[in-house]
Amino acid sequence: MSTPVSTDLTQATLKRQPDIQLPGGMCGINDLAVVSPDMLLVSNQGNQCVQLLDCLKGEVVSEVKLQATPWKICLTDRNTAAVQVGGRKIQMIKVKDNTLTKDRELTVSKDVYGLTSSRNSLVVAYSSQPWLEVISMDGKVLHQLGKSGKSQHFKYPDFMCTTPGGSVFISDRGTHTITKVDAQLNVLQTFTSPLLEGLRGITAVTEDEILVCSNSNHSLVQLQPSTNTMTTLLGEDDGIKDPYSLTYCPDQKKVYVATSFYTDTIKVYQVS
Repeated sequence: MSTPVSTDLTQATLKRQPDIQLPGGMCGINDLAVVSPDMLLVSNQGNQCVQLLDCLKGEVVSEVKLQATPWKICLTDRNTAAVQVGGRKIQMIKVKDNTLTKDRELTVSKDVYGLTSSRNSLVVAYSSQPWLEVISMDGKVLHQLGKSGKSQHFKYPDFMCTTPGGSVFISDRGTHTITKVDAQLNVLQTFTSPLLEGLRGITAVTEDEILVCSNSNHSLVQLQPSTNTMTTLLGEDDGIKDPYSLTYCPDQKKVYVATSFYTDTIKVYQVS
């Protein structure tokens, strides 16, 4: 994966491109992840699989069937993805030569809400209490936040993303806030705004540019942590309706958005 360069989206134009329609009928996109400039991983709940999508051709070039519904998905390195499956399972998937294959599986202690990776570890948000853990790739617990006693930080931690520097941002659709933590789960900042109503997907463009789905406002919002500034970048007039998950490709400078988790359509926006 390439390291994103500085890109102030508030000063850029986001031009809508043709939608990508997932083939095969029944599907529902829970999450997205960029594998390479033209390849996306798609967590497809309707077909209960993870798919590798060629964005240029609009074709699924590989897929792996799973035993339960796939939800959150993230890359742990160039050739490996982690996928939340069902409640307490995290399935590792290898990505090589445009082919997906199952790897090892981790079982965690509670049902998973959110999932991302940071510094060769997994960051997991659980539904119970709720609370966060950093776990190693073999399942060892390294750090925790909010497990002992009632958590004061989260109500419904959902989507998470990691910046190039290793900071983690958590969208909480219960409190309509975004929390920034470091790799050891120390809370660094908390952000709130009416623009963040109905939080869903979140992705990092750069260290200081975070894109967020505001489901209730039917918009994509940019958060700049250094100045605590939030700006609406795209709205209903741009084709954004019930945005659910998204990801950013730094090589192509494209934003990919799935609107509602039962959709079979990915909306594409070119940054220029």
